[in-house]
Amino acid sequence: MSLELLRSAYGALSGLVGDLTPEEGDRPSGCAGWAVLDLTQHLLDDARRGLVALATPAAGPATTDAVAYWRSWQPTPEDDDSTAWRTRVRASVAGGMPNLAPLYAETAAAVCVAAGRVDPGDLVATQGRVVRAGDLTSTLAVEAAVHHLDLVAHLDRPGPPADGLAEVRRVLGALLGGALPDGWDDATAARRGTGREPLTAADRAALGGSAGRFPLFG
Repeated sequence: MSLELLRSAYGALSGLVGDLTPEEGDRPSGCAGWAVLDLTQHLLDDARRGLVALATPAAGPATTDAVAYWRSWQPTPEDDDSTAWRTRVRASVAGGMPNLAPLYAETAAAVCVAAGRVDPGDLVATQGRVVRAGDLTSTLAVEAAVHHLDLVAHLDRPGPPADGLAEVRRVLGALLGGALPDGWDDATAARRGTGREPLTAADRAALGGSAGRFPLFG
């Protein structure tokens, strides 16, 4: 299932990125301080990480999974600033969307091919952790779906596929240890669950004491 999710998420992102104009690349994204071009560079970096991970077998046991990966992902503000600075520097010399888009498309396609050549239960290494390949592909699909929302936050462009957003909701619910508010559609769940959109008073009432745990990941 995770492989189909990844193909869907990466395919939609590749189509979107390939259709963006240079002017749209300069527009703000849903990630504070990041332009669409910067975020596209980040997505390319993440796809490359996934490709390396899928070609890096690891000895067991697994140290994380599709949900725990996000629980342990707690960068400090300094980490975020450093990542943003390095990403913007690389994006500034990438040659704009006309150069980044095909690079992303070919890398994303390679990740999907590599993911199809490993067993979902195979152990691979990424970011100092050991994870099953199926769980890795889930994390890649979740990141792609959330950042797809970020890319189109200020653009008149289609959002991510429904299956990717449903996986984001599943992971958020598992992190919370309970159901998200029924009134949230999956896109709202992705935005509010990751802190991209603030909780309303009604949300806080529905969530009760769990509201203080938001965002569930960033």
